[in-house]
Amino acid sequence: MLSKNIFDVLIAPIYSEKATIQSELSKHTFKVAKNATKTSVKEAIEKLFSVKVIAVNMLNSKQKKKIFRGVIGARQGYKKAIVTIEKGKMIEFSKGA
Repeated sequence: MLSKNIFDVLIAPIYSEKATIQSELSKHTFKVAKNATKTSVKEAIEKLFSVKVIAVNMLNSKQKKKIFRGVIGARQGYKKAIVTIEKGKMIEFSKGA
């Protein structure tokens, strides 16, 4: 899947305790589009951050059922990608313009 725009593939980085620990091991976690493939995620990361991607692991997070004030609903499910980059390289999300 070749996308016209990088941001059609990458939606947002995921900030969690587990993702922060993995970032020290050169693994970064991103929320991606439902129709994204490993190759499209790899191309988008390499273009956007100018790093060499070694591996991409994808998984679907299923929606979670929740009850709020007696109303049954569900959180939205999403697809995420765990991207392994070259040792010694970093992806900085908190840099300002």
